[in-house]
Amino acid sequence: MVLTQVGGRLITCVGLAALCAACASGVPAQQSPKSPASTSKPYAHDLSGNQRFYTVQPGDTLYAIGFRSGHGYRVLAQWNGIAPPYTIKIGQRLRLFPPPDKPKKQLKAPLARQSSKTKKQENSVVKDNKLKLYWKWPIQGKVVSDFVASGRKGIDIAGRAGQAVAAAEAGKVVYAGSGLRGYGNLVIVKHNETFLSAYANNQALLVQEGQRVNKGQAIAEVGKNALGQPRLHFQIRQSGKPVNPLNFLP
Repeated sequence: MVLTQVGGRLITCVGLAALCAACASGVPAQQSPKSPASTSKPYAHDLSGNQRFYTVQPGDTLYAIGFRSGHGYRVLAQWNGIAPPYTIKIGQRLRLFPPPDKPKKQLKAPLARQSSKTKKQENSVVKDNKLKLYWKWPIQGKVVSDFVASGRKGIDIAGRAGQAVAAAEAGKVVYAGSGLRGYGNLVIVKHNETFLSAYANNQALLVQEGQRVNKGQAIAEVGKNALGQPRLHFQIRQSGKPVNPLNFLP
């Protein structure tokens, strides 16, 4: 066995050859290259199926968890007793199913203090909010993948890499990041208490969480999908549930 001294250590010729090969490849010896995902926010767990609870991870928001689970943030807030502005904490355990029924007396008490006039006003506000939404296309391009209620939750629109993605309506950015598996760089905009829109698979995000955006404002840039094709994945959620965007877009 031939020993060679390197950096104050005695190693075999076999070990020296491995070390040289590692240096030539740009990868440190006995260390594998880091995955790109290791430098981004932790991915949210897959919330589909029969999962009954979810533990809040760094980078999570109630809007994002509601989006991923399909329940919507308002439903999750009700089930977990979370009041506006819907703040959650790392390690907090959220139920993803309705809590046990409360006694009827507790449910009726708050409603008994509301007058019929108040109820009418509240319903009118919700109705007006819905009527004030006049959607526009986030990008101009051909729809290459249609909405499927049981599978694909939105539509894919062909575009150009780097093309500006516009907000389909005015609202508030409630999520901007890469923490939801399968969506890449994602922007979610809340338009009112009923509707959200989502813009996925972007190469760059131009807005931050909490920012208010105008209809038509550039919020992202079109990126490429796994096949290297420039595509925007666009969704509209109504009360947390995916709906066909083609029923709303002009």
